Amino acid sequence: MNQLAIAALSISVIVVSIFWYIRKPTSKAPPLPPGPLGLPVVGYLPFLNPNLLVQFSELGQKYGPIYKLRVGSKLWVVLASPSLAKEVVRDHDLVFSNRDVPVAAQVVTFGENDMVWSPNNSGWRKMRKVFAHDVLSNINLDGSYNLNIRKDVVRKTIKDIYSTKIGKPIEIGDLISRCIMNIILKLLWGGTIDGEVGEKVVTDFKALLPKLVGLLEKPNISDFFPILSGLDLQGVKKDMEITLQSYDRIIDVAIGIAKKKLSGKVMDEGRKDFLQILLKLKENDEDTNRSITSKQLKGMLMDVVVAGSDTQSNTVEWAMAELMNNPDIMVKVQQELSSVVGINNMVEESHAPKLQYVRAIIKETLRLHPSVPLLLTRFPTKDSTIGGYSIPKNTTVFLNAYEIQRDPSVWDNPLKFQPERFLDTEEKMDFSGNNFSYMPFGSGRRICAGTPLAERMMILLLASLVHSFEWKLPKGETLDMSEKFGIGLKKNTPLFVIPSIRLSNLNLYT
Repeated sequence: MNQLAIAALSISVIVVSIFWYIRKPTSKAPPLPPGPLGLPVVGYLPFLNPNLLVQFSELGQKYGPIYKLRVGSKLWVVLASPSLAKEVVRDHDLVFSNRDVPVAAQVVTFGENDMVWSPNNSGWRKMRKVFAHDVLSNINLDGSYNLNIRKDVVRKTIKDIYSTKIGKPIEIGDLISRCIMNIILKLLWGGTIDGEVGEKVVTDFKALLPKLVGLLEKPNISDFFPILSGLDLQGVKKDMEITLQSYDRIIDVAIGIAKKKLSGKVMDEGRKDFLQILLKLKENDEDTNRSITSKQLKGMLMDVVVAGSDTQSNTVEWAMAELMNNPDIMVKVQQELSSVVGINNMVEESHAPKLQYVRAIIKETLRLHPSVPLLLTRFPTKDSTIGGYSIPKNTTVFLNAYEIQRDPSVWDNPLKFQPERFLDTEEKMDFSGNNFSYMPFGSGRRICAGTPLAERMMILLLASLVHSFEWKLPKGETLDMSEKFGIGLKKNTPLFVIPSIRLSNLNLYT
């Protein structure tokens, strides 16, 4: 009996030893990044600052360029160096190619049928391909219809300033926002809808956009505790569903008119807007690699408006603020415009290749004031290692472009507005995201698809405003350069400026 017990014990020890050896990791897993302690259950949530940029900067100074926060039931990791960004968007881009999608954004994706928030799957890849090849190709963007829309809307803005605003303080951000929105909506369906119906659609859509953006930016307890999302405690999901219904009604009107034109073959090939292009692809059942669904069509149009309007408007307003704050740079850019465009001509997009200083101002504005300062989150599909630290699957990863683009180890005088840095460097600093010190539109496979259009619009509008008028602050006013954090980076207070005539030929304004 004793021998049986001894044998059983020996076998047990051997089995346990073998099991332990098999299960023992061959190497110790890297630790999680450092970070502040939080409270049980809620983590660091009670200590979050509404201005995450300020808080992330302070945490970065304490913990370094990579750190973690437990926020509710989620793990956040913040990265703030070019080398760490490179690991995510190039070395492990496929693993980090999904988003952590807020509840409000889950609603507006039409069931994962948009380009901004949807996961990296075959449907998302098809939409990106269609958008790049058919909608935002250079051939389409530089075609006469799209070119003339941008030109006509900007010229109308210049005319309106001349007719009603000379010598008066104007809120330049509001003017810029209306100009950008008008361009985008005309590009979307300006060749489809006109007259009173077109005006009503534009008016309704402009009223709807702030609600959409506001709900996307609203802190929602369901985003910190996904287990509670079904309860919709703050009503964010319900409010977004109601708002989306309004969007559906607006877009259905446009789609209905476009379908009639397609079926009646009265479509003017010279006035093909984005809606017509996408609707034609939707109706094309022969090419399954390029045909799209109704939900994909609506989601793509939503992306153009929501992702494109505020970001570009904020950038041009920041550029104007920086020029007002740096009068020597204003003089220099106006000298370039006088030389390239001529004091008796209006700016055309054909001038853009020679407007290198204007382009440098846009780049420097986006360096100091990136339109989406934390980019959009990455959400790894499996456990990974970044910077020597473990990043578990389904971690919410922030790429802090705001800090990266102000890194003193990369940029000389990083807080100084200095467009020349983009003229004097041998490094390629463009919007492609290949230089990980500068990626205002993101990088990798999730880089902003609308960059080609945004670049054209911002250069044309800023150059036209600066070339057509002289600008000054209202008497006694001081320039407030403080920032307001959200999905986009806005000025904390609106910029009011007074225009005066700069061109000698007044007929150019009419």
